[in-house]
Amino acid sequence: MKQKCSLLTRSNEKERKKNEKMAQMATLTEKQANEYLNARPTYPTIWYKVLAGRTSNHKVAWDVGTGNGQAALGVADYYQRVVATDIDEKPMSIAKPHPNVTYLHTPASMSDDELVSKLGGENSIDLIVAAQSLHYFDLKRFYAIVRRVLRKEGGTIAVWVYNDLVVTPKVDAIMKRLVDSTKPYRNLKMNLAFDGYKEIEFPFKNIRLGTQGRPKALEIPHKLSLDGYLGFFKSWQPLVKAKEQGAELLKPSMINEFKEAWGDQNQVKDVAYRAFMLAGKL
Repeated sequence: MKQKCSLLTRSNEKERKKNEKMAQMATLTEKQANEYLNARPTYPTIWYKVLAGRTSNHKVAWDVGTGNGQAALGVADYYQRVVATDIDEKPMSIAKPHPNVTYLHTPASMSDDELVSKLGGENSIDLIVAAQSLHYFDLKRFYAIVRRVLRKEGGTIAVWVYNDLVVTPKVDAIMKRLVDSTKPYRNLKMNLAFDGYKEIEFPFKNIRLGTQGRPKALEIPHKLSLDGYLGFFKSWQPLVKAKEQGAELLKPSMINEFKEAWGDQNQVKDVAYRAFMLAGKL
């Protein structure tokens, strides 16, 4: 899953170590930035249109934890300026340029005040989005910054995550076994994503696009070849995390199972990523 923006300061040694730990977690998939770019789906354009309809102004948007800039590019069709931030410069190095998008590296050492200033100041952001990233954040600090920069009148925050890939019953059955095998290597933050943000804190006013405890279920249609499907696993954080701990969960025998279940290995299949959204206002 995807690399994300840290919003912590280093006011003391305890905070510094916490920042470094979060940064390390966030870079697990950044090491495979190119695989990430090739294997991940494109978010439906209708999402951005709907969210744009929930904001009174369309001047500035913030894509926090932008990764390769996918959400930023979608938002840029509706907002005059998009500030796309991430803790690591590596994924942003392969992001597509756009005249409305400014990519900004926000390392763990950046203070909250500096970040607010770079975003445009207090009460300046019309839309905040966090795609596949909220579960990495220090939510207390992130939400404190949201309350500072999001417009009090007409501003909207929206976050989403996808946590499952549906292909065919045979392929999905193998995938379920693989997902189950990752449980010992998943931390609490990963489990928030696997649970579809049902348990994550989201203290904002309900705008009927998913609210705390009741995320809105969505689907992301996509097309994948067998190579693309297997490529998905190269940057899938639970497998990366397990491998760093010495466990190779996607064994050659399981890859062969996937190939057999797929059928024609040259066939490009219609697949769907199961997604969940939360959105609200101050």
